[in-house]
Amino acid sequence: MKYGKWIGGIMGFMTMGPLGALAGFAIGSLFDKAGDAQAAQDGYSQDNVYMGQRNSFLFSMLVMSSYIIRADGRIMHSEMEYVRQFLRMNFGEAAVDEGERILLNLFEQRKQMERTDPLAFKNTIRDCGAQIAANLTYEQRLQLLDFLVKVAQADGNVCVQEVDALKEVAMYMRLNMQDVDSMLSLGGNSLDEAYKVLEVSPSATDDEVRSAYRKLVLKHHPDKVAALGDDIRKAAEEKMQAINEAKERIFKARGMK
Repeated sequence: MKYGKWIGGIMGFMTMGPLGALAGFAIGSLFDKAGDAQAAQDGYSQDNVYMGQRNSFLFSMLVMSSYIIRADGRIMHSEMEYVRQFLRMNFGEAAVDEGERILLNLFEQRKQMERTDPLAFKNTIRDCGAQIAANLTYEQRLQLLDFLVKVAQADGNVCVQEVDALKEVAMYMRLNMQDVDSMLSLGGNSLDEAYKVLEVSPSATDDEVRSAYRKLVLKHHPDKVAALGDDIRKAAEEKMQAINEAKERIFKARGMK
């Protein structure tokens, strides 16, 4: 797959703002002429608008992933491999190399920016989060956060710095801190983790538990992110399954039906 095919054409909401600036640096010469020619040939169409929005979402994932991966000052192989696997499953082997090159370029850009100002890249991430919040729905931002949480969990241990970075990014994207705690607990086996997933305390009434579950279903329903592509919807379906498992654990413990 040519890189231009993956992220070429109209760039959705990334054409301006901090994400556009980072894209100009991170992508740079990776744009291939074939992709540029294809974009010119296709012209403005509904398909291009769709691909622009989808590609902007995917590039946003890479930008925010670069921040989470480096949160503890290290680049863990397992975290990079999670990103590679996502790209491999949804875009093919060629996209793996291109996505990795983008991440490496972002790491280098961060290093260069922080030489003159230690907070420069953090401020850029903050501005990127604001741009994402202005252009993606709440449900789409939740799905992006879910991906970032999985990146942080890829090495089997989410350190304090990574949790802080996740909550920082969530705040920048106008999400709630409870969203981070909930997603960090997805897939857990304990009853305490199940309550965190549903964002309620163990002392909540049965009615409060049911209400919390209904709210989560509305927030995380796969249909809410279907416009971003089948692969993103599939990821949302897996997240919804984990939410249902947490609900069933609580219902069973309380004897609820």
